[in-house]
Amino acid sequence: QVQLVESGGGLVQAGGSLRLSCAASGSIFSINAMGWYRQAPGKERELVARITSGGSANYADSVKGRFTVSRDNANNTVYLQMNSLKPVDTAVYYCNADVVIFTARLRTYAYWGQGTQVTVSS
Repeated sequence: QVQLVESGGGLVQAGGSLRLSCAASGSIFSINAMGWYRQAPGKERELVARITSGGSANYADSVKGRFTVSRDNANNTVYLQMNSLKPVDTAVYYCNADVVIFTARLRTYAYWGQGTQVTVSS
């Protein structure tokens, strides 16, 4: 089994910063892409940022220049540094990882964290 545990959410004023962390643990052979998604009330879950094992990142247009995704491959951890936060960034943020597991052969599965609330007040 694989678990993704997120931390770092909370309440912040507009213009402030938060850093989210997500650590993967369990029977992991390797991890391909890791990333962050978010879901605001009444809206669909959307991609925020994603990073490959080699360090290539892509971002939603709405967060470019404000958010930075990074990862520590040795510790199976992905981070999201969020600066210049806006009230529209308020959402539950979910960590996602494409985890390679060896069970007779290598298979890749997508795992999700439990979500962490980020609230930005105006």
